[in-house]
Amino acid sequence: MTTQKLKKTVAFHTLGCKLNFAETSSISRIFKDHNYDIIDFNSEADVYVINSCSVTNNADKKSRQAVNKIHNKYPNAYIVMTGC
Repeated sequence: MTTQKLKKTVAFHTLGCKLNFAETSSISRIFKDHNYDIIDFNSEADVYVINSCSVTNNADKKSRQAVNKIHNKYPNAYIVMTGC
């Protein structure tokens, strides 16, 4: 009997400008190349990538809310913050 290794999962949330969305797309390709399944941000994932902007207070607030939401809901997940 062989056991099948489950693929790791990653979810993305992007805030900010078009550049952030383009960067998220590039980052997601790297995860795909490393055999991760990309899933919806509101689902349980192994890794959450939040690509945000800290130019405005509103963006900062939304970023903190996203981190807190994931941390409270899935405390064992890895959370990565990136962006400008």
